[in-house]
Amino acid sequence: MPIKITDGLSAKELLHEEGIFTIDKGSALRQDIRPLRILILNLMPLKKPTELQLLRLLGDSPLQVEVDFCRTTSHESVHTDPSYLEQNYYTFDDIKNNYYDGLIITGAPVEQIPFEDVDYWPELTTYLDWSAGHAFSTLYFCWGAQAALYHYYGVEKRLLPEKLFGIFEYQLTQKGHPLLRGFDDRYFIPQSRHTAIDDIKVYNTPALDILSRSPENGINIIGTADHRRFFVLGHFEYDRRTLETEYLRDKNKGLPISVPKHYYPKDNDKNQPVFTWCSYAHLFYHNWLNIVYQETPYCLEDIGRGKFCVR
Repeated sequence: MPIKITDGLSAKELLHEEGIFTIDKGSALRQDIRPLRILILNLMPLKKPTELQLLRLLGDSPLQVEVDFCRTTSHESVHTDPSYLEQNYYTFDDIKNNYYDGLIITGAPVEQIPFEDVDYWPELTTYLDWSAGHAFSTLYFCWGAQAALYHYYGVEKRLLPEKLFGIFEYQLTQKGHPLLRGFDDRYFIPQSRHTAIDDIKVYNTPALDILSRSPENGINIIGTADHRRFFVLGHFEYDRRTLETEYLRDKNKGLPISVPKHYYPKDNDKNQPVFTWCSYAHLFYHNWLNIVYQETPYCLEDIGRGKFCVR
């Protein structure tokens, strides 16, 4: 099935080239089917690459998915044309009365700043509080996951001795969980962060289920029993070259940066990176959309009433 997006998104042409079909709103309205409605709060500074990465994964589904993008207004983006954002992104005031099957909150390069000192923190917490009655299931990634764990459960973050940068292996701690159905006993995911969460606090929070971890780098995926919140410390959505782009950017600026671990064959940055996480990324999003499809009430307004009948 096609993915329904705003016509002006820059990702549309590239998605078509990859065989991922999109549909405009007029065509979607003529189909007698309710699509899954997904809202993405894009906090990344380079918004267009993130759009493409997420739409590529959401579009690889037999379900029709309608995607809206949202942005913060308390922080001015300097890497994306304001007119593009004005045309293709909603603000909180635009969507505050809407209901969504799913919400995705991305990471952001602000992890070394205390949460309350981030200029859009009050706006982000508004989204977090709003989502309880307006989105059935939410995915939080990297700093977005850290922020939500702190806001909801008081889980602090800590600065790492060095940047966790590369492709890392994690093991499942709950086999058979619907979010990780079809995963091997271990999987790979890109990491690019300076901070980690307080794993002990997570272990001691009954509302949180640990779905995967590694002995070296700790917890990776966390969920709640009702499937309404999933926290991922990492970036399944990254494409083959994303870490390379970050690495070369910092290297060319003369900043201290190491070659991403387990990324280039023989750690030689002249080699093509190995795409070891691609299948896990597609499977992860396929599973999440399936959870959302199976468990979200058909009438989205029922989310605010606490009614979660299986379709």
